[in-house]
Amino acid sequence: MKHAIIVTGGKQYRVAEGDVIFVEKLDVEAGETVKFDQVLAVIDEESSVFGTPVVEGAVVTGNVVKNGKGKKIRVYKMKPKKGYRKTQGHRQPYTKVQIEAINA
Repeated sequence: MKHAIIVTGGKQYRVAEGDVIFVEKLDVEAGETVKFDQVLAVIDEESSVFGTPVVEGAVVTGNVVKNGKGKKIRVYKMKPKKGYRKTQGHRQPYTKVQIEAINA
């Protein structure tokens, strides 16, 4: 089983072919192909390649399944004894990607 460690949206993900991951929102539509070229490592059963900082020529391709928003979280601010209370909601946008191939 071939694995890779990629960077997107300031976060690192360990992926294999066929995995479905939720990444920070990308500017692509559902059904399109996306390429991740910041590959930090490629791990295979018999060999491992680690980049300094990225592996040259390594590309992970994926298919965008959908764009969406996560569950709503409540942000509550309060200052004691001052009568200040504020409630705010937030939904983080994401992109759901299915990994198709790891080329290294």
